[in-house]
Amino acid sequence: MREIQVRRLGRVSYLQALEMQRALVEDRRAGSVGDLLLLLDHPPVLTVGVRRHSGRSHVLAAPEELAARGIEVYETGRGGDVTYHGPGQVVGYPIVDLKPDRQDVHRYLRDLEEVIIRVAGDFGIEAARVAGLTGVWVGPEKLAAIGVRISRWITSHGFAMNVTTDLDDFDLIVPCGIDGKGVTSLARLGCRATAAEVEDRIAARFGEVFEREIVNLPIPVAVWLSR
Repeated sequence: MREIQVRRLGRVSYLQALEMQRALVEDRRAGSVGDLLLLLDHPPVLTVGVRRHSGRSHVLAAPEELAARGIEVYETGRGGDVTYHGPGQVVGYPIVDLKPDRQDVHRYLRDLEEVIIRVAGDFGIEAARVAGLTGVWVGPEKLAAIGVRISRWITSHGFAMNVTTDLDDFDLIVPCGIDGKGVTSLARLGCRATAAEVEDRIAARFGEVFEREIVNLPIPVAVWLSR
């Protein structure tokens, strides 16, 4: 069984995480690192995917309001529309080589959804997919957003699961550009799990779904972030 190294990075700025992913994708392509799963959260930030024109139109807050609240907006190379990241989420960025046996974009998205569905189930919450929509849902509300980039079958970006997120911040946008759907969190659903507990389950379920042996990466965070 192939290994995947898991690193918990705590709070990382979105720009720093973006630069880190770009470097790690090249490292993975060169074979200087193995498969990785980065778990972290971000200060409040809006990110816009490759559908950036429609994504920008789904930012409801005026630039002045965003600036006053210290919320930046970044265009990214991932799929999807606009989403919000902030404290209380668990964000996962897999840097995984899908070769030779998992070269299927739709399968990868469904596998990420399966990880989150199983994690929610670990905390007694029945989550599911919604036909035609990417992400993980509890009823009409999204529990986890997914937006990925795959370059020559090496993945980056990933998922964001709401644990204790301040859901009012989603009022700044039309989440993922989907009208008529809300957002939820484990806390809103009555779950008292901490982010650390959720990270534990995400690591375990990721290893299970992707058939990887989980290995904690013994590199101090300061060293890792300085790469």
